[in-house]
Amino acid sequence: MAIDPWLIDHKDFPPLEIAYCGERLAGVDEVGRGPLIGSVVAAAVILDPAQPIDGLIDSKKLSARRREALDSQIRERALAFAVAEASAAEVDALNIYHATHLAMRRAIDALAPAAEYLLVDGNKLPGHLLPGQAVVKGDSRHCAIAAASILAKVARDAQMVALDECYPEYGFARHKGYPTKEHLTALEAHGPLTEHRRSFAPVQRQLALL
Repeated sequence: MAIDPWLIDHKDFPPLEIAYCGERLAGVDEVGRGPLIGSVVAAAVILDPAQPIDGLIDSKKLSARRREALDSQIRERALAFAVAEASAAEVDALNIYHATHLAMRRAIDALAPAAEYLLVDGNKLPGHLLPGQAVVKGDSRHCAIAAASILAKVARDAQMVALDECYPEYGFARHKGYPTKEHLTALEAHGPLTEHRRSFAPVQRQLALL
């Protein structure tokens, strides 16, 4: 089996073995399972071995400025990339688990050229027809998954900044929709917005008071 140049050495896991040796391996990751508002966003990335990108690691370990710089490099140098989402309404209709997989499948389907193999962050594949494997802590173990995590994080954060401009009293630019004390206090004071996920317990509680 050929050595994948995009592998990241992770001290807490054994070396990642991938049953694919071609160049159309897509890393897949998502951002936004935990927030109370907005879409869950997924990305899929096929990196180009001829155009290496330094510094690809889990997006959560990067500053916002570094993520945005890498986001631009990924979009310029990747063989293919796609960002997709499942809306708050779809999260409510399907539940967050199935909505996350829907967003992932949409991102995978939008790749051009198409992927031949998937590496998906987490412990479950998203139900796509393509072969692949789920990789626990994948965004810290393979650069393609790290790249996907960066694209998804930058895209979703931008959505929250835009929402913050419309509703500054909620503080979305700071907490990005996660159930922080600030967000819960604003939710109690101002009530849920259309974009809030009505199936999530803190939002349900506020809706019940209306």
